[in-house]
Amino acid sequence: MTAAWRKSSRSGAINDEACVEVAGSVDGVAIRDSMDPDGGRLVVGRARFGSLLEAIKHGALDWTAR
Repeated sequence: MTAAWRKSSRSGAINDEACVEVAGSVDGVAIRDSMDPDGGRLVVGRARFGSLLEAIKHGALDWTAR
């Protein structure tokens, strides 16, 4: 079965160079670099992925502001 990769609806033409894509997997959520679709993938559990999304939404990982 082929993974159904998707990226954020907030990704636009300007930010295409810096996007990640996600896909559901048996083991959790797979994450890859959109510019290197044949490269490595990171697979995390669904709970960890949810925690990552919450941290991103709250700006906890925004290093540009530091």
